[in-house]
Amino acid sequence: MADLQQQVAAFLEFLETQRNASPHTIAAYRTDLFGLVAFAISQRGAEVDTGAVDLLLLRLYLASLSSVTDQRKAYTKSSIGRKLAAIRAFFGWLTRIGQLSTNPAELISSPKQEQRLPFHLNIDQTVAVLEAPDHAGEQARHLLRDTALLELLYSCGLRVSELTGLNVGDIDYDGGMVRVLGKGSKERIVPVGSPAVLAINRYLAERGQPDESAPLFLGARGGRIHRRTVAALVSRWSTLVSTFHSVTPHTLRHTFATHLLEQGADLRSIQELLGHASLSTTQKYTHVSIDQLLAAYDKAHPRAQKKGDE
Repeated sequence: MADLQQQVAAFLEFLETQRNASPHTIAAYRTDLFGLVAFAISQRGAEVDTGAVDLLLLRLYLASLSSVTDQRKAYTKSSIGRKLAAIRAFFGWLTRIGQLSTNPAELISSPKQEQRLPFHLNIDQTVAVLEAPDHAGEQARHLLRDTALLELLYSCGLRVSELTGLNVGDIDYDGGMVRVLGKGSKERIVPVGSPAVLAINRYLAERGQPDESAPLFLGARGGRIHRRTVAALVSRWSTLVSTFHSVTPHTLRHTFATHLLEQGADLRSIQELLGHASLSTTQKYTHVSIDQLLAAYDKAHPRAQKKGDE
């Protein structure tokens, strides 16, 4: 049997070179799989091989993630489910290349996820966040950049990695479209609202109309903006205007999808705009209030009781 650490490294190289996985995906897999490696070494010795990772060891590892220790809190069910998915993918790859005859992780069921509705902003809250840089005063830095960035996140529902990867030439300013490179290097075209286009034009004019190959958004040192910087500025501006809880770039993405759904867009269209491979992902991503569901039922169902009916 091959050394477990070496095989994990080979799998990560496979994801990068053969699957063209994003750096973020590879980093997540590295964290998840080397967590298993460390546990396997603690249980089976320093020279553990892939054959030593059996069903019992995997169950022990996942159980350890659910417990609280002096060093950390227990992982959530969603985090454990993500780690299990990485482990399944790794051992599935080992079976495909002939290193193992069976995948031990296939016998383990994913933990049942908590049913939580993601937080999203209402219209007034969204407008307040988008306009926050305009009210910051002349001393604040990067106002035009931050306004353009916030407008684009909400206008297009982009993932933060998609936003940070944009170049100046990816925006069709006349047509109001943006070319986005999503997960798995899948390209899609997303409409951009006129407020976002205007904000981007103002920001680029301040930069002296950079070349089309230049990053669309720059960080403090002049290079491509980092995802952590985007998260920090979204949190900063949202906190400035109110006490919204846990506002992130993903919050604006979810807000984008929810507002479209509330205004009558169908799930298939929202799926395309978000770049989801599966409609089930979009269904989990969006929600409507019970009042909206009741109103839609009363309006559309032929046997719904109308006001004034006895």
